[in-house]
Amino acid sequence: MSITHNNIGEGARLSAIQEQEWGTFHTRPVHLYTLTNSAGATARIINYGATLQSLEIPDRHGQLIDVTLGFDTFDEYLGTHPFFGATIGRCANRIAEGMFTLDGHMFSLDVNNGPNHIHGGRRGFDKHLWDITRAGQGLGDVFVKMAYTSNDGDEGYPGNVEAAITYTLTFDNTLRIEMQAGADASTPMNMTNHSYWNLNGHESGSILDHEVTLIGDAYTPIDKTRITTGEIKPVVGTPYDFTTPRPIRTNMDALPLLGEDDPGGYDHNYVIRDADGTLKPAAQIYSPQSGLTMYVRTNQPGIQFYTGNFLDGSIIGKAGVPYGKHHALCLETQKFPDAINKQGVEGWPSVILRPGEPYYHEVQYAFSCDKK
Repeated sequence: MSITHNNIGEGARLSAIQEQEWGTFHTRPVHLYTLTNSAGATARIINYGATLQSLEIPDRHGQLIDVTLGFDTFDEYLGTHPFFGATIGRCANRIAEGMFTLDGHMFSLDVNNGPNHIHGGRRGFDKHLWDITRAGQGLGDVFVKMAYTSNDGDEGYPGNVEAAITYTLTFDNTLRIEMQAGADASTPMNMTNHSYWNLNGHESGSILDHEVTLIGDAYTPIDKTRITTGEIKPVVGTPYDFTTPRPIRTNMDALPLLGEDDPGGYDHNYVIRDADGTLKPAAQIYSPQSGLTMYVRTNQPGIQFYTGNFLDGSIIGKAGVPYGKHHALCLETQKFPDAINKQGVEGWPSVILRPGEPYYHEVQYAFSCDKK
């Protein structure tokens, strides 16, 4: 199916959406949606894992560059990879020892990251086929919406959950992602998008010269297994301070190592300044090479800043490119990691979704470009 929409009138903008079969998953067809906005930017989304496969944005020379890591074929997404572009659920990030207590009941989750549970388990939201519920265009914008039902007991989580996600590529080069859910029993819910970003292009190597600003005056320290300790500490005077723009590499060598297996780099949750459930600035990334700036806005209280520390060149991505250490960064908007085990701790948001309550998570990745 190919749908093209032309808006009528003087100065009308053009946007388009195309759908194609991209593979088969358990006898069901996998679809790839290509969203093109009126500025010529293009986002490609597959309904396996509600995954962002690519995002092409014009650089300072007007050339489209793909700023996300990923694969060229569906079958490659079935192999081992670190959640490239995927929708994460039910609960993003780590849960200590895969255990939590909720309303007096102990729950045991799949342990899939050392001693801990991470990103929803071995078969989280990222490893299921989502149903396409709607696709269309507005004035210069284009969107696709998907839904997935997570049954009671999935990866150990309680309750049935109806989840939905909408990707919108706007006329002004903003990728808006809206994540929604409802549950019939109390359950942890903390979805995120797990794209890996490189503003010089997915094939261009290190991001350590990207200039980063994180709109957070505090972070949540972690232990040797990368579980949050329950503390909230100020970043001022530490190598975690990105309150003013600086290249990623500036203070990286000053980061304390967590153990012999720590490859070095950032993998920390930041407390977004003045978070109140409405859209707030969370981060700004600038590449001097391409001239691109990415602005992150979200209604969530935290953002995980990860610098691709565990990429080691063994994964071959799009166009046959090996993805090496620090070849991309992640900016995962979220509630704080392991918050389900910090219930009642001062300053920690709740991740518990109750029956009848709506879950709504919005994140926007907006792009601009200098003209040097």
